[in-house]
Amino acid sequence: MPIPEDVTGDEIDKDVRQELQSLPKTLAEDVAKNLVMVARLIDEDPEGAYGYSRVALRLASRVAAVREAAGFAAYATQKYGEALAEFRAARRMTGSAELWPVMADCERGLGRPEKALDMAGAPEVHKLDKAGQVEMRLVAAGARRDMGQLDAAIVTLQSPELASNAVQPWTARLRYAYADALLAAGRRGEAREWFAKAVEADRDGSTDASDRLAELDGVEFVDALDETQADETAGDEDAKDDD
Repeated sequence: MPIPEDVTGDEIDKDVRQELQSLPKTLAEDVAKNLVMVARLIDEDPEGAYGYSRVALRLASRVAAVREAAGFAAYATQKYGEALAEFRAARRMTGSAELWPVMADCERGLGRPEKALDMAGAPEVHKLDKAGQVEMRLVAAGARRDMGQLDAAIVTLQSPELASNAVQPWTARLRYAYADALLAAGRRGEAREWFAKAVEADRDGSTDASDRLAELDGVEFVDALDETQADETAGDEDAKDDD
């Protein structure tokens, strides 16, 4: 796959660059460039990112960072079985529990929420940092919802992190998930309150909490382009009437 001229491979994280030092120099550079493309495309063009991840995988399948990148690219394209296999491989290589929550979410994607819940109660969870533990809680709540256990999902999300007024990188997503679960359970007033709290914490627009809040408040947004087209159509109709 073509690599844009502005991609040098130096853009990758220093820890990944260190992993690639086990490869011959030219090969390491090629792998690095493909990993840069995975990171660049994974949000806006997941299929493109997946393609570059497969190239990196063919070049350096024994590098943990490559297996992890391939896992995330497969995950982004909803190839959950493939993603889980790559995450497991990366975990075997590193011994880290960092990927445990996304591995559990792959189990959900494969239609096995019970397995995801088993993973939420495993010893590996205690090895996660705070962000990882919050992520695991979100996955567990999602698994409860998959199983139709709305009240249990709500309880799962109730935590010191949810109650805290401090804003952390995970705060908006945690509040959003709680609000969404409340709404699904028919607790509209509480859901509105928590969507509002999610908006307060969502400084980088990682959720659509503001849209959900507006929807609950009965606010309708009109696309400016649609409105212009409507005005032009009305003008054309008026012109026809004049003729």
